[in-house]
Amino acid sequence: MLELQNICYRVSTPEGEMDILRDISTTIPDQRLMVFTGPNGGGKTTMAKVIMGLAEPTSGQILYNGQDITHLSITERARLGISYGFQQPPRFKGITVHDLLRLAAGKEKLSKDQCANDYLDREVDVSLSGGEVKRIEIATVLARRGSLMIFDEPEAGIDLWSFARLTETFEQIHREHQATMIIISHQERIIQLADEIAVIAGGRIAHRGTTEEILPLILADTLGGCPVLNREEARS
Repeated sequence: MLELQNICYRVSTPEGEMDILRDISTTIPDQRLMVFTGPNGGGKTTMAKVIMGLAEPTSGQILYNGQDITHLSITERARLGISYGFQQPPRFKGITVHDLLRLAAGKEKLSKDQCANDYLDREVDVSLSGGEVKRIEIATVLARRGSLMIFDEPEAGIDLWSFARLTETFEQIHREHQATMIIISHQERIIQLADEIAVIAGGRIAHRGTTEEILPLILADTLGGCPVLNREEARS
């Protein structure tokens, strides 16, 4: 179980202090699929980074399975089974996709359900397109088979065929109770997979509820007057 208790995150700007996250408290039970959505700049990615340890909260506490992980490093959190897929994945010159996936999985033999089988012998460098690197990073997260998987807009930059496979993979992981998943997304098809949706706006959880409760409000654009769902993307 993941628990966030009174999480705040503040940054300094030329104009003064700015609160990115404002006293967020929430609990995500094990083996749930939670989607964070909301208007751009609302704090979704920052909250995900705080959970992973990429950013340290100004105040508040993070508990994972009862353990305080607020001040643990990224590596320590990874050892606890927490993994993260970036919105803009890094590249690794000199390492092949096969080696990267093997390191992530911790074993020599890779399963065939990864999203990057077409690229196994290629290096993770500038020769790959943005969409290809995105598929590879998603495959790396899946290969770890952690207990908590965080994906920041996994649909960004991948083609429709890859997106279909991705949603099928999310469905399978959830159906088989393999992990807790937190997915940041504006894509209706991903949002529909969720057990619960949290709409994050203005650094707060503005709304939280089941898909049946929240999705109709998102589709009607009635949550605070800010469009949440990318309409054109949702129709693709």
